[in-house]
Amino acid sequence: MKTLTIALILVISPLSPCADEGMWTFDNPPLKQWKERYGFEPPPGWLDHVRLASVRLNGGGSGSFVSPDGLVMTNQHVGRSQVQKLSTPQRDLIKHGFYAASREDELPCPDLEVNVLVSYEDVSQRVHGAVQPGASDKDANAQRKAEMAAIEKESAEKTGLRSEVVTLYSGGEYWLYRFKKYTDVRLVFVPEEQIAYFGGDYDNFTYPRYCLDITFFRVYEGGRAARTDHYFKWSQNGPSEGELVVISGYPGSTNRLMTLAQLKYHRDVGNPLQMQVWTSRHDALVRFAALGTEQARRASAARLSLSNSIKRLVGQQAGLMNPRILGKKEEEEKALRSEVERRPELKRDFGSAWDQIAAAYATLPDKAPRIAFSDLAPSRLGSIALNLVRYVEEIRKPNERRYEEFRDSKLDSFKFGLLSPAPIYKDLEEAVLTAWLEQGSKILGLQDPFVRAALEGKSPAETAKWAVGGTKLTDVAARKALLEGGAEAVARSDDPMIVLARRVDPIMRELRAWREENIQSIEIGAGEKLAKARFAVYGKTIYSDATSSLRLGYGTVSSYEEGTTLVPFRTTFYGLYDRAASFGEKAPFNLPQRYKDKQADFDLATPLNFVYTADTIGGNSGSPVINRAAEIVGINFDSNLQKLPNRYLYIEESEGSRAIAIHSAAIIEVLKKIYGAAKLVSELTEQ
Repeated sequence: MKTLTIALILVISPLSPCADEGMWTFDNPPLKQWKERYGFEPPPGWLDHVRLASVRLNGGGSGSFVSPDGLVMTNQHVGRSQVQKLSTPQRDLIKHGFYAASREDELPCPDLEVNVLVSYEDVSQRVHGAVQPGASDKDANAQRKAEMAAIEKESAEKTGLRSEVVTLYSGGEYWLYRFKKYTDVRLVFVPEEQIAYFGGDYDNFTYPRYCLDITFFRVYEGGRAARTDHYFKWSQNGPSEGELVVISGYPGSTNRLMTLAQLKYHRDVGNPLQMQVWTSRHDALVRFAALGTEQARRASAARLSLSNSIKRLVGQQAGLMNPRILGKKEEEEKALRSEVERRPELKRDFGSAWDQIAAAYATLPDKAPRIAFSDLAPSRLGSIALNLVRYVEEIRKPNERRYEEFRDSKLDSFKFGLLSPAPIYKDLEEAVLTAWLEQGSKILGLQDPFVRAALEGKSPAETAKWAVGGTKLTDVAARKALLEGGAEAVARSDDPMIVLARRVDPIMRELRAWREENIQSIEIGAGEKLAKARFAVYGKTIYSDATSSLRLGYGTVSSYEEGTTLVPFRTTFYGLYDRAASFGEKAPFNLPQRYKDKQADFDLATPLNFVYTADTIGGNSGSPVINRAAEIVGINFDSNLQKLPNRYLYIEESEGSRAIAIHSAAIIEVLKKIYGAAKLVSELTEQ
């Protein structure tokens, strides 16, 4: 793993977010900043239009409607898993790409769900009010969860919409989000992965960049393309340098409101442990891929996803290891604690929160390895088996007492994923499960309860061969029979993967209960206190950490200095061909054949990628980048190295922190000149 050199900056007080900082919820948009810094006041209905044109994909990532006929644009790497599930050894869509010239040619995705946030409602008072006076942390956590479950169920039954209670400000606020969901989603266009991921891992999180990381899907209702009144129109010219742009998407997770105790846990325990988990899984996939072309195809989506996660984690950890970050975090925490101590009413109500979190996190390092490795999640078959075992147990409980993922409001989506017809490859499953059990045995030891239950005296290889080789869970009908047969069918099943899941589930439940009681319940209770303290001191000038909920970001299209050189705000196709030629067309800098054949057919001066200063993180992949007129000027797909520590703090644009997007003009140029996708171009531009 190569060393990352990251420029770090001083953190400004939460009283005044820096420059283009913030992942803002739609109930608290940065209107003041837009007006003061850019003279932009969105017209009535603008925010609603942006929200309704933005989508979430259930596999992770963001997207947007770009035509009135349900056309959705996202990144190739966001849609990669679906494209791989649609591929076969004879028809590798990842390698060769795909374009449906007609609606009849569009390919139904096996398990892709697209969500649109249609309404939201503040339910903080109801959730906070559900906690009984004098309740213990454990009871208070259960009472909050029960109320959230009740709110979601009431909403789903009343509206028919997917309903989720979203936690903001670490428990300071709770909002009910209602989503319209589409489950009939079809693939329209995807380029070759070689052009979507040009430069491979070498160029990942770097800039200048030369990628066409795009995919188009279409959502259907009742067998017809869905009519979508809210969609983004297309800017064929794209952005100019210095122009204000806005991004709308679903950033996954930031930890900027964490206490010092939490950050030090991430630095010393959490991130190194996560690296062990991801590296083990990644290495297993690399070994499997080396066995042959077909094995490489089967492993590619998961392998590339893990490669991306590992490189991002290296940058995040490098940020935490830099003493300047912890120093500024200490200043932030000291300033807020001093103000709380100064005010008797704040000290009485909130002063204990930091120490409560610190005491809880002091207990976590001993349990963390067990929590991390006591799972079957790396195996898709293992996950299916665990879900079946847990479902039949949880569904017998009252809705408010179930695990969150088995609440009534989530069951339709749960069953949609569980019964996916996507192919499952037993050779890949056996290799992955063997490696995972080997690593778990090594880290936890053979006497660990999970390891003993999983192996029962056999080797990891023997266990994986038995469980994968004899299971029938690759058959959707077998899964459906167990799902409908309920607890009795699952209890008497002799399917070896179900047997394995039954053996390990009690240990996993025990660890989950421990974490909920000793970490989560304290973290949420104390987090609520800290949020209220921040509101009392700073007001609502701060934004909530990212939580995979819909957010707004903004910034300018801007070049930057790096070392002694100036980095351009945009790249062109000239640069793409030059980079390929400079490496002698050797992978990962080789071009797809059609790009060689048609080099003379299109304008090489067309902008390809550009950088901008908006505050983004993982999950923003696929987010639309729009101008003041709410037109598409680009699509977000990555960031540079300087930006990676922004999980824990905002890295200012003056330090070269940039998000990276594909230019809208590039998309039209290649669709028209390289892929001959005239109908798709017309749908995007003739509105």
